[in-house]
Amino acid sequence: MEIFLQLVFSGVALGMIYAVIAFGYQLTFATSGTLNFGQGESLMLGALVGLSLVGSIHGGPYMSYLLMIPIVIAFGALQGVFVEWIGVRPAIKIKSEFGWIMSTIALAIIFKNVAENIWGKDDLMFPSPLSAAPFQVFGANVQQMQVAVIIGALAIMLAVELFNRKSIYGKAVVATANDRDAAGLMGINTGMVITFSYALSSATAAFAGVLVAPLTLTGATMGASLGLKAFAVAIIGGLTSGVGAIVGGLILGIAETTTGYYISTGYKEVPGLLLLLLVLAIKPSGLFGKAAIKKV
Repeated sequence: MEIFLQLVFSGVALGMIYAVIAFGYQLTFATSGTLNFGQGESLMLGALVGLSLVGSIHGGPYMSYLLMIPIVIAFGALQGVFVEWIGVRPAIKIKSEFGWIMSTIALAIIFKNVAENIWGKDDLMFPSPLSAAPFQVFGANVQQMQVAVIIGALAIMLAVELFNRKSIYGKAVVATANDRDAAGLMGINTGMVITFSYALSSATAAFAGVLVAPLTLTGATMGASLGLKAFAVAIIGGLTSGVGAIVGGLILGIAETTTGYYISTGYKEVPGLLLLLLVLAIKPSGLFGKAAIKKV
């Protein structure tokens, strides 16, 4: 039972990282109907930039980690703006239905190559700001950083939701998500709202990068797998539901850790992908998503 609980705690921490990235997918899909398929590379760059900053900021591992976070979030936001300007806006302008897919994938490959040339191809260790000594919960060993990941992931998603509900700029995002044409007629600059949603999406992914980096190795290849799995989480939970992102992330994270231990690490990704196929076959809009009704 102790081992099972330990696997569950690890799966919850991993699942919350998936949920944050999936949450970013939802932000851009809601406002523009497009997705940034380089979302995993936003996480990767956030982790690597954070690693460089932690090494250059003095004040101990904990303080340097805290000071690094806002800089990484700002970097992620700028990267998201760049992706929207270069890869998405031209496709939307010419009403290309799939141009943004290839553009964001191409930019993801470019970001990966840039990272390899700057930080190298080898994986790097990210210093943990918290003690590596675990503490016990119902007999299971839990790392302090795992708890920090769960709290940090929930905090960033809650902050975005409060921003959207309480601020005038957030309400512009919500209005654009509900009906872009109507929002434009009401005087909302929907183009800027879409740019902002991409900035927010990449910023959350960059933040997820510095959350997960102390628990794993950091390198130019870390983003591809996490981004793809987070996309599966977004589909499982529903691209229109924040709760769906959290539930989908928890399902996939726990399924991976338990399958990897009880069956084989070679099969740890299979249950989540089987669930994805099942959801697509039975409820394509996702477990918590709403099916769009179009009048023809």
